[in-house]
Amino acid sequence: MNHQQNSPAAPSAIKRYRVNDTLVAARPLEPALYLVATPIGNLGDITLRALETLAGADVLACEDTRVTRVLLDRYGIENRPYAYHEHNAEEAGARLLAALEAGKSVALVSDAGTPLVSDPGYRLGQLAIEAGYRVVPIPGASAPLAALVGSGLPNDAFLFAGFLPTKDKARRDRLRELARVPATLIFFESPHRIGDTLLAAAEELGGQRQASVCRELTKTFEEFRRGTLGDLAADYADRTVKGEIVLVVGPPAAEAQPDAADVDSLLSELSATLPTAKAATEAARLTGLPRKELYQRLLELKQTS
Repeated sequence: MNHQQNSPAAPSAIKRYRVNDTLVAARPLEPALYLVATPIGNLGDITLRALETLAGADVLACEDTRVTRVLLDRYGIENRPYAYHEHNAEEAGARLLAALEAGKSVALVSDAGTPLVSDPGYRLGQLAIEAGYRVVPIPGASAPLAALVGSGLPNDAFLFAGFLPTKDKARRDRLRELARVPATLIFFESPHRIGDTLLAAAEELGGQRQASVCRELTKTFEEFRRGTLGDLAADYADRTVKGEIVLVVGPPAAEAQPDAADVDSLLSELSATLPTAKAATEAARLTGLPRKELYQRLLELKQTS
């Protein structure tokens, strides 16, 4: 693609979008970077505000022009999309910032869902904010939220952790870091790695932890498979699946607080062979209690002994 094809052209005089077979005129947009959520599967999951923004923007940037063109054609939007993705982010991002500097409205979409969430648009949003331009989110479809509410798992507190590392050791290290987070965990995962990820999660987070494998959300073959991590790991061990996957893992079970006398006994036993700091660290690992509190308690025990 040459420079002319990539460069935002002058805005078209036609600013319309189709709603129920009726063409609607899009109102002019104020200069800003508009982050527009698009459907994650079903093209009906688009908001009227998003359609008006996509039609009315002076410049429309997207991950893949072919994917975005399908959505635009569905709703009669003639705005021409320009590619902005991880491979051309530096060059294309500079041109988009120049458009903002020129007082134009710039809309950014990803192939599916909300831009900037596990998406290269994050850097463009940062640069726009640093340069003092207005950034306007246009909310809509979100795979993590769709998976969360469909999983049946607790949603009063949740953590979206994006993609786990692809290497087994790094993946397990990351899972151990998240093991005690008192919230439901949400991950993106690829179909060819879901079996390995479920096995690692069962071993690092606990096989009895409730989870849900959410596949092809909002699409024709949408599927939720719910159960314990252990059961799901066994289920997917030899299963071949296709499609985009969100893995939702319920929060850890509330653990009973260890008896104070037992903690003191453990601290005394550990301190007999380890320095104070290391004894407190090991006690924290074994009990789940804050290291700082254990360190202070061990100092107290040593003063009274």
